[in-house]
Amino acid sequence: MRRSRARTIEQAQGIVAAAQRLIEVKGSAFTTQELSKEAGIALQTFYRHFPSKDHLLLAVLEDVISDRMAEMAAAASELPDPVARLRFYILAALRSLRAEDGGTARQFITSEHWRLYQIFPDEMAQVNMPFAGLIERELRAAAESGLLRPHDPAADAWMAVNLVTSVYHHFAYAPRENIEAVTEQLWTFCSTAFGGRPPDE
Repeated sequence: MRRSRARTIEQAQGIVAAAQRLIEVKGSAFTTQELSKEAGIALQTFYRHFPSKDHLLLAVLEDVISDRMAEMAAAASELPDPVARLRFYILAALRSLRAEDGGTARQFITSEHWRLYQIFPDEMAQVNMPFAGLIERELRAAAESGLLRPHDPAADAWMAVNLVTSVYHHFAYAPRENIEAVTEQLWTFCSTAFGGRPPDE
């Protein structure tokens, strides 16, 4: 029984990984037949794991964001204080926008995010919770240390995540010549909203 369950999980993970490879090349414009070939499985095996392609794309988004948040948390673990970690999280969330490659994946995240929200509102509402959790944790730590004065850490984290997401979605399609300046402006805006000192003080 355990071996069968492990095989099922491994197979589902392989399907998600195959979808991610296809998305890097052609966004969501792949067929389930192409996905089955990429994953090395029969089409009926795909449908045993995912009722539809949209369910698969939801799983891909969940995996991409969850993995990215884990990477960010690990990378920020050595930073000296919660404000430094907050700044890192907010800037790192937009860092991939600076790369010349990866445009197809960025546009996939943007276009599918809102489309899937209409189909799976409850599930999609949870997709950004790991990011909000990172922000809220550091806001509470910064408040306890007297470094920031957030009004409501949970609500402030939710607002910050939605602001960062909106900027990401905009620049997934828009020209990115000024992305460095925009990311710094975004941090200044957020840190001031969190009760930090404006940069000219």
